Formats: sequence, C-alpha cells, structure tokens
Amino acid sequence: MAKSFDEIAQNHPCFALGLKSNKGRIHLPVSPGCNIGCRFCKRDFNDEENRPGVASSIISPDDALDAVRRALDLSPDLSVVGVAGPGDTLATGYALETFRKVRDAFPKMIKCMSTNGLLLPDKADEIIDAQIDTLTVTVNAVDPDILEKINEFIVYQGKKYEGREAAEILIENQLKGIEKVSKAGITVKVNTVFIPEINRDHVPVVAKTVAEKEAAIYNIIPLIPQHQFAWCSAPSCKDLSWVRAECEKYIKVFRHCQRCRADAIGVPGGTDISKQVYIKPVRLADTFSHG
Repeated sequence: MAKSFDEIAQNHPCFALGLKSNKGRIHLPVSPGCNIGCRFCKRDFNDEENRPGVASSIISPDDALDAVRRALDLSPDLSVVGVAGPGDTLATGYALETFRKVRDAFPKMIKCMSTNGLLLPDKADEIIDAQIDTLTVTVNAVDPDILEKINEFIVYQGKKYEGREAAEILIENQLKGIEKVSKAGITVKVNTVFIPEINRDHVPVVAKTVAEKEAAIYNIIPLIPQHQFAWCSAPSCKDLSWVRAECEKYIKVFRHCQRCRADAIGVPGGTDISKQVYIKPVRLADTFSHG
C-alpha cells in the first residue's frame, strides 16, 4: 500500500512544502531508453553537468540494490529511492523490476518514479503492484497545438507518431494515467518545463487540468536552453513568481526543485555522494534509443 501524502511530505525532499526537507534521496540510473523526443532534452553520460537526463553510467536492477545498501551505509538518513532516468522509466522494464526488488528489500523506503506518462495507462497496474509511493509525470502542455511545438515525436505501440497526432496521444495517456494512479492512492506530482516563448500563458491551464485529475502537487521547472530550444530563454524570476502564483489557485506548488541528475544521491542542494556509491561506472552510451 502506498504511503500517505503527509508521510511523504515529511520525508521526501521533492514533496516538502515550505522549508526544504533535510531528507535525502538516491536516484538509480537504470532506465536507458526513451520513447518521446522532447526538443529541450539532451541526454548524456558525463560527470560534470547537474541537470536531468544526465548520469555517469547505466546500472542493472541488481546493481541498484547494492547501490542502495552502500548509500545507506554512507548516509543513513536517505529516505527515498527514486528512478528518474536518464531515459524514461516506462520505456524499458528495468525501473519497475528495480522497484519490485526495492519493495522487498527496503520496505520502509519511499519509492519514487518519474515518467513522461506515455505508457502510464498501460503500466498503471504494474506501478500499483510495485507499491510505488510517489509518481512524477512531466506534462508540458494539455493543448496539442502547443505540445507539438515541444515534442518532436513519440514511439507508441511500435509506431512512430509526429506532430499533432503524437501530441494528442501523449496528452490523452498522461491525463488518463494520472487519474488512474491517483485514484489508487499514489501521490502524483506533475512537472512542467516552463518555456517562456512557447507555453508561458498555458502553464496555469496545465496546473488546473492535472489538479482535476487528482494530482497532488505541481512543480514548474525553468527551461535550460539547450538542444533544439537553445534559441529560447530561461524564465526570469518575475515570470516564475507570476506563474507559480497563478498555478497555486488550483494546486499546491513545490518551489525548491534542484533539477537533479539521474544518479544524484544525498540531500538536494547538499553534498552529493554518488561518486562514492557508483564506484564502477560502465558507460553505455549506445544504449540510448527511442525504441
């Protein structure tokens, strides 16, 4: 059974409201592939960048359990086991396999998964069975005309879709999946990448829509101008303050996102101990795919 929102809010740094939690998390980089093409996303293997979509290596589900044990020895206050990439967690089966192993080996740990939501309706029952406590879904628009500017394509049920058709499928699956897992008692956080030139005035509409689907908390992530969106600007502090205030009319808004790496370990904003835990990196750059 999933843990309650109150318990999660006290022990999960990405769900804490007000002051940041002093609890930490371990991100397990077990998900190599992705099934959508976001124009702002540039996944990579390196040790330098501090942003989503980046890890030093990919590890197996069994290696992930060993990593959790080493991390807890170094930092017993870690309370969250998360999988946030570097690809999508549902595009391959490794994340759910990892969470089933974590469920059995570390039942007290909060289990947290991030996904783009394309396969969420199809995988919802497996997510529930794995007893995942918190699910983060990245929803960048609920209007296909806007989303097709953000997402280049999707790969769904063995077929590649582009343009408006891809956007319509993704939006439908995201909203259907959010509602299904929320009703099952899983705490859902929705992330939206704030791209001033594209979805500035639309972000509050996203917040209202996902709140109606019973999402519990909302996180607005400032764009990192890169990849196909290198020409866009990062939102200003004024824009962020405005959009957060607008979204808070509909849903609780989280304000302390650190835009973490897919292999981050420790308290967000504090000392990262990932290099002490992931002691045998194996670079598998050729595993990145959109299949």
